Amino acid sequence: MAYNILVVDDSMSMRAIVKKVITMSGFDVGEIAEAGNGLEALAKLEDFWADVILTDIHMPEMDGIELLKKIKGNPMTEAMPVVMITTESRDEVVSGALAMGAAGYIKKPFRPEDIKALLVEILGGEENAGEDLSESDECDF
Repeated sequence: MAYNILVVDDSMSMRAIVKKVITMSGFDVGEIAEAGNGLEALAKLEDFWADVILTDIHMPEMDGIELLKKIKGNPMTEAMPVVMITTESRDEVVSGALAMGAAGYIKKPFRPEDIKALLVEILGGEENAGEDLSESDECDF
């Protein structure tokens, strides 16, 4: 089964890095869509089904926390797993996102295997699929 993924981050370079890491992970990816903030993500979800959403927390116009609230508050999207990828280190923000229904979080900088492990946990799939990322210890994004 191919998984559709929505990557939401106000940094175009971070979106490109996350897309590359997902591709390297060996997941059966159908399509990877992008949005620069929560408002763009909601608009994208009107005509794109995402099996998982990877979002930054701090973004202009609509941040990742507000996006999470909107997704979890809509019966059409409430079952979509949302993963926070963020520099946010305050426990109350991270635990608040988890309490609102976030499927998990990854702190920046991250290693490719961090994203791979979380996607395997959330979506299932073969943990050893694709390229071996264990050699990338020096590669933090």
